[in-house]
This record gives sequence, C-alpha cells and structure tokens, in this order.
Amino acid sequence: MTRALFISLLSCLVAINQASLISRCDLAKVLYQEDLDKFEGYSLSDWLCLAFVESNFNISKVNENTDGSFDYGLFQINSHYWCNDHKSHSENICHVECQELLNPNLLSAIHCAKKIVTGAGGMKNWASWNTHCSGRPLSYWMTGCLLG
Repeated sequence: MTRALFISLLSCLVAINQASLISRCDLAKVLYQEDLDKFEGYSLSDWLCLAFVESNFNISKVNENTDGSFDYGLFQINSHYWCNDHKSHSENICHVECQELLNPNLLSAIHCAKKIVTGAGGMKNWASWNTHCSGRPLSYWMTGCLLG
C-alpha cells in the first residue's frame, strides 16, 4: 500500500514538474511590458482571464482537437490557422512554428495573440473567453499585481 501511494505521489510530482506555469502577476507584468493593456480595447484583465481559461497559466500546454489540429501554449493558439506544427495543413497566419508558442519568454505567443485579436472577432476568436470572460467584471485579475 505504501509503495502504491509513493508511486502515485511521484507521478503527480512529475506531471506538475512538466508543466511550465507562470504566475498571474508575473504574466500581467509581461503583458504590460508588451503593450497589451488596452490593446484593441482589451484590458490586462481580459488577457489574464483568457490565459487562465485557455491554459490555466500553463505555457507548455498542448491540446489535440477532434479535427486533428493542436492548440499550443498559454493562449492555446490553433495549428490549423495560426502556426505551423508540421503535422497537418496550416495557414500559418502568424508565420511561426507552433513549438515557439511554448517558449517561456512568451514573445512569439504574445505576437501571434495580438495578430489574432486585431482580426475579425477580436478575443471572441477564443470560445472560452466568450463563455468565461466577456461581459463580466474582471478587475480582480489584477488584484495585488504591481506592474512597475
């Protein structure tokens, strides 16, 4: 019994270690430095809510969709339209390798997300943002975060 519990605990720790998480306030600082506050009318709270509902602030998250495409990184950017993963046909509108969207410096992910938001639909391109963030009070996402 003890051995099974130990193996279970070890498996959980390995899974946690493989995730590359960024804290809410650290992400707010990066987004602020990259001029996302009020970008296309969206607040930093909108961006934080988006990152949370898409990836739970997991920079390294990759999700396979039913159509065979994949979503990558903090903002779960789709390989069919936005990046090239060399696994399926991609329009690669962001002109970026999907693996670059997993980079901890976040620059590729942020630049691609900005491109998505400037297009038709803005943040409504993310269904989860529509469901969980749009039209809701979001100022609490910035609580306790110092940007300076």
